[in-house]
Amino acid sequence: MQLQSMYQEVILDHYKHPHGRGLREGDAEVHHVNPTCGDEITLRVRYDGETIADVSYESQGCSISQASASVLNELLVGKEVTEARKIQETFLELMQSKGRVTPDDAMEDVLQDAVAFAGVSKYPARVKCALLSWMAWKDATAQVLGESALEETA
Repeated sequence: MQLQSMYQEVILDHYKHPHGRGLREGDAEVHHVNPTCGDEITLRVRYDGETIADVSYESQGCSISQASASVLNELLVGKEVTEARKIQETFLELMQSKGRVTPDDAMEDVLQDAVAFAGVSKYPARVKCALLSWMAWKDATAQVLGESALEETA
């Protein structure tokens, strides 16, 4: 239970001290809503070539959705698109595991603070909260790169 407690502290810390909050200039902007619970986010992404220069957002909702947006900002800013997509795919795999995936050292290296959401994957209604900002980032990135949503679905 100590690990679960530590994870809860990471989520609460990101909720109380969000990284990237406050909309700044961006190359694309998207607005996503979780109709199940009412969480919503407006997210902007700015690129410098293939590098994510900034991810900024305004959001409202539960601590899980808010903390997840903060973790996304912390993990993706400064990364190349291909590395950021690997991080996003790893987070998606964890969230869709229904609690069956226990993060190992390799996953922790990729996800860092995002491994704190491992427990969330056991609660399908909360998975959408954790994924809200990540899906918004994916859509904003597709806009910037001129990709269609169908190409992004995999």
